[in-house]
Amino acid sequence: MSKKIVAIDMDDTICHLVPKAIHYHNAAYPDLQLSIDQVSSFDLSSIWHPDCNEEIFFGRPKLYEELEIFDEHTIEEVRRISEEHDVIIVTAARPSAVPEKWNWLQQHMPFIPFENFFVAKRKYLLEFDLLIDDGPHNLLAARDAGKRTIGIPRPWNLPLQNDFLMKESWDGMGELVNRVLSGPGFPVKG
Repeated sequence: MSKKIVAIDMDDTICHLVPKAIHYHNAAYPDLQLSIDQVSSFDLSSIWHPDCNEEIFFGRPKLYEELEIFDEHTIEEVRRISEEHDVIIVTAARPSAVPEKWNWLQQHMPFIPFENFFVAKRKYLLEFDLLIDDGPHNLLAARDAGKRTIGIPRPWNLPLQNDFLMKESWDGMGELVNRVLSGPGFPVKG
């Protein structure tokens, strides 16, 4: 029996990118303090300082190596999932961030082999059975492609949270993954 493929996003799914980027934004622009609750979409240009841009906000050297683990259960749950399923890490990344993301992954999850590390913006094009992600565009595209999903609730996916199965913590994620993969149809909230 072949293993099911579980695709897991990195940023704001297994580690916290937006809070760290906001931290550096607020340090650079003390006259305009941002909070994560203000991030209602992936387009942050409407809320960041006028002197800021995407390269400044997300392009700080070594930013991706500094990111904190999502929660205290994340590493063990990803390890547990990888023992039963074929886990692939799928992340959208600017070219300069790819080595940093790989370094972060090897520091925190060295059990994920290089051949299971994918850089892709259009994740739904990859072969997988289940996607764990925070990006509303990724959740919608995966569902439209007939793939199962588990969302990580964040302010920017609030409008979709009633339409998708969401999990706030990685605590028990392995059990949820098994239930979703073994159940009929597609998961919904509840």
